[in-house]
Amino acid sequence: MTSCGGLLLALCLAALTGTTAVAAAYERTERNCSASPPELRVEMLLQNISAYIIPGTDSHLSEYIAPRDARMAFMTGFTGSAGTAVVTKTKATLWTDSRYWVQAERQMDCNWDLETDVSVRSVAEWLISEVPPGGYIGFDPFLFSLKTQGDYSVVLESTNRSLMSVPVNLVDQVWTDRPPVPPGNLTRLPDRVIKRSWEMKVEHIRNQIRDNPYEPTALLLSALDETAWLFNLRGNDIPYNPFFYSYTLLTMDEIWLFLHTERVTEELIVYLNASCSGPLCVQLKSYDSVREHLQTYVDQPGVKVWIGTEYTNYALYEIITPEEKLMTSTYSPVLTTKAVKDETEQRILRDAHVRDAVAVVQLLMWLEKAVPEGKETELTAAAYVNKCRSKQKDSRGPSFETISASGPNAALAHYSPSEETSRRLTVDEMYLVDSGGQYLDGTTDITRTVHWGTPTAMQKEAFTRVLMGNIEISRTIFPSGTRGVNMEMLGRRALWEVGLNYGHGTGHGVGNFFGVHEWPVGFQSNNIPFRIGMFTSIEPGYYKENDFGIRIEDVVVIKPAKTKYGHNYLTFETVSLVPYDRKLIDTSLLSSEQLKWLNNYYETIRKLLGAELDNQGLHEEKKWMLKHTEAFMESGSSASVCSSSLTFIALAVTLLHNII
Repeated sequence: MTSCGGLLLALCLAALTGTTAVAAAYERTERNCSASPPELRVEMLLQNISAYIIPGTDSHLSEYIAPRDARMAFMTGFTGSAGTAVVTKTKATLWTDSRYWVQAERQMDCNWDLETDVSVRSVAEWLISEVPPGGYIGFDPFLFSLKTQGDYSVVLESTNRSLMSVPVNLVDQVWTDRPPVPPGNLTRLPDRVIKRSWEMKVEHIRNQIRDNPYEPTALLLSALDETAWLFNLRGNDIPYNPFFYSYTLLTMDEIWLFLHTERVTEELIVYLNASCSGPLCVQLKSYDSVREHLQTYVDQPGVKVWIGTEYTNYALYEIITPEEKLMTSTYSPVLTTKAVKDETEQRILRDAHVRDAVAVVQLLMWLEKAVPEGKETELTAAAYVNKCRSKQKDSRGPSFETISASGPNAALAHYSPSEETSRRLTVDEMYLVDSGGQYLDGTTDITRTVHWGTPTAMQKEAFTRVLMGNIEISRTIFPSGTRGVNMEMLGRRALWEVGLNYGHGTGHGVGNFFGVHEWPVGFQSNNIPFRIGMFTSIEPGYYKENDFGIRIEDVVVIKPAKTKYGHNYLTFETVSLVPYDRKLIDTSLLSSEQLKWLNNYYETIRKLLGAELDNQGLHEEKKWMLKHTEAFMESGSSASVCSSSLTFIALAVTLLHNII
């Protein structure tokens, strides 16, 4: 699944953020002009503000959000994953990008207007035109990043309009049926999937605090996966993500864990040493008390709090004063440590991808037989692959909403089918499936594009060039410490040569039973340098508007590379184990090195996936896999011609000669 970030956000299509869980409640197929907006303006009047900004995120600046955090969807009816809503005394306006314009027009009622420039500057300039000088523009500081607050302030304050932090969310005041925190207790990971206990992790992070030359005394963790990783705990508060609402404040001799304490069992109290006091005893505090406790800590003399600016909200940042009590880095040491998997995490994440490949092979084999019958749709295909995954060991559901797209729908890079939009699958169109699973030992994400009929020359060339980009990154050797952004163009070069490109990121980190997009690993400018033990996706693509879409996505692990002279070099090893569609590969475009890589990859699939298919007694699936992983010739234009095919042709020629 492609990631959206930085300047590519407007081009990266519809990465779902959990708002799909509330889509049913607010989805409309035509505009409703009879509704009245919730009484937000009454709350605004009480706060003496002229406008109120409503982002589409949560207090942890998460990519995926829970239904109870879908405030933008509640106010506007719009359920897309990206946007900003603003309400003034007389107007209500939504900003979203081109992928959502039609959807927004259909879902919003007539109280709302749509703006199409999604930049902060565009929203701020609109506010300047609507709010009189001296006016206050309110926002929930828990929903603003440091950068977002700064970007608004730069534009607004130069025109005598001021941002006003309102810690009590005004939308929540009028959302009378706001969904509650999901029920269910937290769970600890079993010992078989972890090497480092939470106590070991705490001591490791404390060492980084101690060794930091800026001498911080505490570390504040705000991203949900930070606390989940630190304590080896998982929850179910966020769709598709095994996280729970939480913050952590870690000092050299104390640990404060802020969460919904009623969900902590007696077993977890013992596990967290929560009944004692000491450097390895976790003090459990109410989730909503984090700001109060942080303020108490900051008020002490001689303290300095370390925060990662990427995921710390403005509500917590603004109380860490004066400035000498604050230390910042882009990412916390927990995120950068978590990004490098230990030996156990690497092994079990590889294992999860082997089992996951079984489910994808089952889907592709089934579709190959079922599509010519004309009965299957994008929705039935998505349901089938998720059903196959659910039967695999340690399955915990999908890791995101399956992208199952055929024909023109696949030209929308992150389209997911609904009852209204699902197309029937046919042999005349390309089909793209981007799906993933959550397993107790790992998170998976894989995309394959197939054609069950005869692809056009353009489709075949585009697919092959996308594959060339995937291979070129996968086989590259690079110095340790290289950033993904410095090699990202390798994924695009074959496309650029013929004037093609794609508008989304080329890859993102993947973790062990975490979010499917695990920062800060990947190929974007704000990702950290690659190190041994990191996992990332590689996923170039091409999308022809209103016609077809292509994406090839694999997950790889960074490992040492053997070179003739140097010693500190790295490369990638692909852990996704599903063959590509042979009829879409034009081998005449591939170099001998690319073809060699492809044949070696197929040998790996045969070895690792073949053993797993045998272990599960899936003999038909193994036959299908073996057929689709036959070796390619080193020349020629058809990928269907391979060594076994040549043997068959030679035998046929011999028989024909004997007959003549």
